[in-house]
Amino acid sequence: MKKAAAAAAIRHVPDGCVVGVGSGSTSNFFIAELGAIQHRIRGAVASSEATARRLKNLGIAVLDLNSVEELPVYVDGADEVTRQLAMIKGGGGALTREKIVAAVARRFVCIADQFKLVDVLGKFPLPVEVVPMARAYVSRELVRLGGSPEMRKDFTTDNGNVILDVHKLSIRAPAELEGALNQIVGVVTNGLFARRAADVLLLGTERGVQTFER
Repeated sequence: MKKAAAAAAIRHVPDGCVVGVGSGSTSNFFIAELGAIQHRIRGAVASSEATARRLKNLGIAVLDLNSVEELPVYVDGADEVTRQLAMIKGGGGALTREKIVAAVARRFVCIADQFKLVDVLGKFPLPVEVVPMARAYVSRELVRLGGSPEMRKDFTTDNGNVILDVHKLSIRAPAELEGALNQIVGVVTNGLFARRAADVLLLGTERGVQTFER
């Protein structure tokens, strides 16, 4: 199902463009599909060091986002996604760079399997990237918001920060919570993608790929 969704995403990649590429298991299927059409694209912007390595191994040029004037499309997976195309991302720890690339892209295509579709976000722990010296303070603030934060063990982000995975949240107003979390001093960003939700969801199911659009 992930592979089918990834293959369907190729039709959203314009010829001659630079494409934004996400991180994680579903995105890895997309990278493989991208390798087959690399002659049609100028290159890619990677949302993580791991993605950059995979792209380079296929011979795809990896460009610095600061050198790219236009990013027509960004393709990435999700840990949870609603029919309104709000998402939780960051299970792999690349949420900050993913959010930056998504902000630049004109079109965000989410690829996922049917098990990632939910009515209410929050069963999957919400990742929050935190400057290390603020970890304890941010944890206390997250508890005040009703969450149960747990530091991700033996993990440092590509940006040199730590991840707090927040359990016990039922997120019925994701855009509002996304903003509130980002106001906590020491938070780099959080894994809610609601203010910049996906534009298209390609959902791999047992009956084929379903398309949801905003």
